[in-house]
Amino acid sequence: MMSKDTKKMIFLRYHFFYLNLNNYLKLNKMKNYNISSFLTLTALVAFLVFGGMNCAQAQEDPTFSVSGTVDTYYRSSEYAPGTSFANLNGFSLGMANIVLSYEGEKSGFVADLVYGPRGTDAVFGSTGSSNIVNQLYVYYNVSDSFTLTLGNFNTFLGYEVISPAANFNYSTSYMFSYGPFSHTGLKADIALSDDVSLMLGVLNQTDYTEQNSYYDEVTDAVVAFDDYMFGAQLGLYGQYINFLSGGLSNVSQIDFTGGVDISDSFFLGVNATSYEDDGGEWSGVALYPQLTLSDSFALGLRGESFDIKDSNTFTSFTITGSINSGNLTIKPEIRIDSADEKVSTWSADGDDSLSSFVLAAIYSF
Repeated sequence: MMSKDTKKMIFLRYHFFYLNLNNYLKLNKMKNYNISSFLTLTALVAFLVFGGMNCAQAQEDPTFSVSGTVDTYYRSSEYAPGTSFANLNGFSLGMANIVLSYEGEKSGFVADLVYGPRGTDAVFGSTGSSNIVNQLYVYYNVSDSFTLTLGNFNTFLGYEVISPAANFNYSTSYMFSYGPFSHTGLKADIALSDDVSLMLGVLNQTDYTEQNSYYDEVTDAVVAFDDYMFGAQLGLYGQYINFLSGGLSNVSQIDFTGGVDISDSFFLGVNATSYEDDGGEWSGVALYPQLTLSDSFALGLRGESFDIKDSNTFTSFTITGSINSGNLTIKPEIRIDSADEKVSTWSADGDDSLSSFVLAAIYSF
């Protein structure tokens, strides 16, 4: 349906055409109305009519897009750090990710579907047909600075994300692995200025996609959670302070995610977080220096320190190369992990250090 402004514009074009046609006929008194005159008038009509229709269509046509990634990798070692994704040895699969999005004048939706080992790990809290849903939400732009979103969306906490194309390193950090992956709920995004933003959300328990409840095997019944969670994010000049609280286990997490361009070719990212609930506490900090050496090659380092209270402390250094050729990205990666206490999954008898190599291929479309 055309907007009032578009209708007004087309009306004015028609009115302009009518006046000019009337004047044209008066001047020529229809005496010289030949083929040339007819073609001139026809061109004028076509310009005014179809020009108005095309302008209206350009203003109002919604946008539908399809994008996504496919990734696969090779891990040289039998043992892996144990952080999320890419822990299988030999040649293995990541996931196929398809994102369908529809953007209208005021509203739209995103359906983000995943399939494969990485996708299965990402949506571990989902059951049934929802176990391929990474994100599924609708949004409404109340105004240019105020958007409401309802559904399931990836977490706002942390530096790293589920999609391998959006991370510089292929393997993931301890902070990402221990933190939330996604939320289902209602959130409001508010742009307070060009450089300041605010997000407020009411959410299900972390990673519970379909409902705020769980299945109790003992009673053979679905038990609803009484408590919801509250999320907030304050954005200040490209730096973000994130907060998550509430829920069944009384979660409290505060997180800082940011970065700065040191130069045109050197970027430094940072993530620091602290988490506690009724079951324990953990905290960590990581730096992400990234150096672009050419249009097709960059190097990135992740240095992380992660502490689980009364359990173990981990230190990890990961260096990743990023080789781009069109839509294809090749990522060779060397990672060295160490821990204060032995980790049983790092060797047959447990070990306090682990070195590993991964070669990944990611295709984005």
